[in-house]
Amino acid sequence: MGEGRGPFVTLPLVWTEHPAGLGPNLGMYRIQRFSDDTCGLHVQIGKGGGFHLAAWEERGEPMPVNVHIGGPPAMILSAIAPLPENVPEVLLASLVLGRRFRMARNPAGPLPVAADCEFVIVGEVKPGARHPEGPFGDHYGYYSLQHDYPRIDVKALLRRRDPICAATVVGKPRQEDFFLGDYLQELLSPLIRVVMPAVRELWSYGETGYHSLAAAVVAERYRREAMTHAFRILGEGQLALTKFLLLTDRPVDLRDFRATLSHVLARTRFETDLYVFGNLSMDTLDYTGPKVNEGSKGVLLGLGDPVRALPERFEGRALPMGFDTALPFCPGCLCVSGPGYPAEPDAPRRLAQADAVSDWPLVVLVDDAERTARSPLNFLWTVFTRFEPAADIVARDVRVVRHQSCYTPPIVIDARMRPEYPEELFCDPDTARLVDRRWGEYFPGGKVAMGDSDRAHLD
Repeated sequence: MGEGRGPFVTLPLVWTEHPAGLGPNLGMYRIQRFSDDTCGLHVQIGKGGGFHLAAWEERGEPMPVNVHIGGPPAMILSAIAPLPENVPEVLLASLVLGRRFRMARNPAGPLPVAADCEFVIVGEVKPGARHPEGPFGDHYGYYSLQHDYPRIDVKALLRRRDPICAATVVGKPRQEDFFLGDYLQELLSPLIRVVMPAVRELWSYGETGYHSLAAAVVAERYRREAMTHAFRILGEGQLALTKFLLLTDRPVDLRDFRATLSHVLARTRFETDLYVFGNLSMDTLDYTGPKVNEGSKGVLLGLGDPVRALPERFEGRALPMGFDTALPFCPGCLCVSGPGYPAEPDAPRRLAQADAVSDWPLVVLVDDAERTARSPLNFLWTVFTRFEPAADIVARDVRVVRHQSCYTPPIVIDARMRPEYPEELFCDPDTARLVDRRWGEYFPGGKVAMGDSDRAHLD
């Protein structure tokens, strides 16, 4: 919650209910103050609150809204949990708390309020009420641009007698939301096999904003069954926002991204195992597609036994003119610095034909190969927040067989910054110094490492 580019944001927990009585939704949606009695509601079309708003507007009635600030950590955790639409977040909050989630009567509106929160903004969204919102620094590490979003007309502000305003710092990973997201994955991982029995392991990478990349280990009882599991993953709740999915049927530590990527690259047959689906819905906060909420997805299978030996060192073969640095990120994947996007948009096509990279199944074209290849955090954030599969995957050769694109490696991913992308987000120096100084107070005992992403890019 804020008024644009402030470094601190509150954690607004938005409570809505379906007009047909199908249950409540508790989500963490960005709130921007416009005036003393209006604020924006950044409810995205693919989230529970968005479904509720659509149902209210279809009836031509205003949607009641309660915006909670603060409260039990279990409430904050549950609000961002990727639960199925028919599972209320308060159920998870109760399980985490070990008791029933406490609710209280709302003297200013029809919806109940969480009894232990610090503030509650009580209001409603009238049908069709919209207001320009943003720009905002976002967890993807960029400033999301200005767009029209629902407007809340505020009726009342409820508060505790001595309220505390809960806030966090948002920016490039890893920030506080990264640790919340990873904890949630660990907490909910046993449910994955209940919902999707053939998915043995699943991990979404917080360094990419979570929705940009996921990897899974699945069962393959018969040939090509793995792809049915890919469709299952890409159709499940918030996992449907995943932009790129790596899949294998052999054990690998998914949290070790270097090992996971090499594992898949050693086994993939790009002619049959790389799928790109264009013209699909996309996460609202991902700006790599042609327009907001639209883009593409990719799936790369790496099944069975290895089919190739992976190069581990770049032997210094001459790069084409304009490409100046080539550094391995992991066996099989090479990072290359080249011309900036404005100078040569089609540079990936020229790179894909170069003999210097012909032994590498995957080549990533970036603005700074040294920085990108230095760590998994750098690689994941730089590459997967800056490319869209349908627009930015290039191969040495592509032909169509049975209506499927068949790619001949090397595969080149274009992950350069573009003029139309939002501005990269940096924490202001005063806030960074404050968090540096007080980190030990926030997390006593030294068990939580500070994720200063700006400095991590220089490690």
